[in-house]
Amino acid sequence: MPVLVRRTFVLASVALLALLTSARVQADDAPDLTGVVRLNGRPQKDVVLWLDGVPSSPSGRKPVVLDQRNLTFSPHVLAVRVGSTVSMPNNDRVFHNVFSFRDGKRFDLGLYPVGRSKLVTFDKPGVSRIFCNIHPNMAAYVVAVDSEVFAVSDPAGVFSLTAVPPGTYTYHAWRAGHDVATGTIVVGGDRRTAIDLP
Repeated sequence: MPVLVRRTFVLASVALLALLTSARVQADDAPDLTGVVRLNGRPQKDVVLWLDGVPSSPSGRKPVVLDQRNLTFSPHVLAVRVGSTVSMPNNDRVFHNVFSFRDGKRFDLGLYPVGRSKLVTFDKPGVSRIFCNIHPNMAAYVVAVDSEVFAVSDPAGVFSLTAVPPGTYTYHAWRAGHDVATGTIVVGGDRRTAIDLP
């Protein structure tokens, strides 16, 4: 490789590395964005929100748990990053058979007793409806999103998105029984926002 071409390649590589490092530092140093999600002015719980285009962060993935206790899944709505493995422990007094048969991830974990846990990897985006084959009143949702920045709104409609640098982003909002709503959010110096669902 000629010297001039090699020098140009090295300089371009250094510039690219500096740009990527800067984006990571920006994402890591950015404060959280908090807000409320509303419908007709009323706060909405269990809404999954995620953003497109936020610089990625090198932080590792945390363990994710969908618990079974008192014949209930907890949480009722769980958001995960695509590729995440979810632990589904049985902390109840009875056997459970956790499954999902349509949309999202399809699986059937079979019967397992109290104290046992099984794992499911959600390897593609989408909504998985989770049920127990023995207890028809048990139901939950696992929403796998292709984003590192996501949250689920609490009973007061409040959410917190981690490390969002200033900029303009596309947001997506999912809630049970409705299509995904999409819009634009501008993040500036004020770290609070509101999302009004259509």
